[in-house]
Amino acid sequence: MKSTSYEEKKSEKESGDAVSFLYTGMETRIAAVADLYESRKQAAATAQVALSSLQRWISGDGMPAFGSVALLASSKGVSLDWVATGRGEMFLATSRVSSAAELDEDVYALIPLYDARCSSGHGAWNERAQVLTSLAFTRYSLRKKGLNPDSLACLRNDGDSMKGLIEDDDTVMIDQSRNTLEGEAVYVILLDDHLYAKRLQRQFDGSVLILSQNKDYQPMTVPKDRLAELQIVGRAVWAGGWLI
Repeated sequence: MKSTSYEEKKSEKESGDAVSFLYTGMETRIAAVADLYESRKQAAATAQVALSSLQRWISGDGMPAFGSVALLASSKGVSLDWVATGRGEMFLATSRVSSAAELDEDVYALIPLYDARCSSGHGAWNERAQVLTSLAFTRYSLRKKGLNPDSLACLRNDGDSMKGLIEDDDTVMIDQSRNTLEGEAVYVILLDDHLYAKRLQRQFDGSVLILSQNKDYQPMTVPKDRLAELQIVGRAVWAGGWLI
């Protein structure tokens, strides 16, 4: 169970600066932007398309027009490059505190983004992590998911062990109030002084299985008598799209 023999591999990035609308995971990012609106119908109206078209984009069955995605993203201050590629920050308007101060606090909640990174040896989460900036999410979208903004925090993911669900350098939002294993789900855990985003699964013998999305990584087992060494920081609830 020693993490010194466990390494996360960095994913190879695509070269060039061109925005590709075939980039993997775009449908989940479009869904994340649509969830910032009061309803999917309102999101479709903003993009100037039929609701059925927006639903097809989200299901991955249709290719969105550049202009429609630009309207959808710009209305909520979302980076079009982030929608297309997943790179960089999701929000443009909230990258600095001065911009965030102009937001309507009744509409938006500001969630802190910490300098901690999953799979990095960072030490105690509460003692050493520093806030880099804040990210804005609509209070409506958080309420729909049953989330309290005061319990939320964001950090970055390193490595490819969760590739296909959480990509390298993705921003991950966690609910710190869910810091016990409540069922199979993705959690950010602190193990041997390292933070990891992993799927946890309780076994019949009381042990916990730590699973990666990427099948190149073997599962790890924490025996029942060593569960005290496994600290759950919080449940992962968002990573470019909702995980709950």
